[in-house]
Amino acid sequence: MEAIVVYVTSPNEEEAVKIAKTLLEERLCACVNIIKSMRSLYHWQGNIEDDSEVLMIIKTQKGLFKKLSEKIKAIHPYTVAEIISLPIIDGSDAYLKWLKESTV
Repeated sequence: MEAIVVYVTSPNEEEAVKIAKTLLEERLCACVNIIKSMRSLYHWQGNIEDDSEVLMIIKTQKGLFKKLSEKIKAIHPYTVAEIISLPIIDGSDAYLKWLKESTV
């Protein structure tokens, strides 16, 4: 099993919780951390935007990324949602075992 961390931004905590619960209920991830009050500056439609967002840190298996990404796109309020994954290079055996057992 290859473990990954997926970063997803959301406009607010309510939307982040909705997305997190859906992913957890469908066992597409083992855990979602929600970090509130993040400031994001980015290019969008020819402008530089400056918004408050929420960051979700999602732990899952690489083999579930496509399904997880598709589910997020289907329920996310943004036209283009940030959905990026990073490999988990190493971790405690117990945690990685739990991650695997907690996902489909």
